[in-house]
Amino acid sequence: MTPNLLEVVDLHTRYGRVEALNGVSITVPQGHIVSVIGANGAGKTTLMNSIMGVLPSQGQLRYAGHDIQNMSLETRVQQGICLVPERRDLFASMTVADNLMLGAYSRRSKPWKADLEDVYRRFPRLLERRAQLAGTLSGGEQQMLAIGRALMAKPKLLLLDEPSLGLAPLIVRDILLMVKHLRDEGLTVLLVEQNARASLAISDEAYVLETGQVKMSGPAAELARNEELSASYLGG
Repeated sequence: MTPNLLEVVDLHTRYGRVEALNGVSITVPQGHIVSVIGANGAGKTTLMNSIMGVLPSQGQLRYAGHDIQNMSLETRVQQGICLVPERRDLFASMTVADNLMLGAYSRRSKPWKADLEDVYRRFPRLLERRAQLAGTLSGGEQQMLAIGRALMAKPKLLLLDEPSLGLAPLIVRDILLMVKHLRDEGLTVLLVEQNARASLAISDEAYVLETGQVKMSGPAAELARNEELSASYLGG
């Protein structure tokens, strides 16, 4: 039985009087890719920001067996949780290399040069562009940089929010294939993705959110064959 790295139990998150998440419960087994799919406004990004500590929430958040509900965002990063947000949030006026080095900030004095070389190995384009300003990169290159910066923090749990947003299909394929490789190397991934069919194809388990609640869950391969889900989200 694979242990759960992350357990979210009865999570509630509000924007003022509006309840964006209403009793969401999910589990993310260690070494798995878990996808969260749903329509715009379903609460997917809110879920990621609540887990990361960007948004205050109520409920239980357990990571590696420990309660993290009251941990600061910075502490969660130090514990091994890292979010690649939908907006990517790069430092546009800084170089590729400087953006990557900032990703290792939470590690302070711990060695990071070998990890920088590993990021360049995964993303040769970033090595070519290392002296270029992040704001001048293409959309695909910016997504590579955002993921590479997250990897510099040496995460155990990587939260990916819409990594394919605005990217060409071939770039999307490459990004999701890289995510699969990271899982094969032992990284645990929680993936929010607008391309539901592509995300289910690389995932182990999946959840469907509707209006802030889990409406369906199970092995990703089974959900990909579900007729109701296919009609709603997969273009079936």
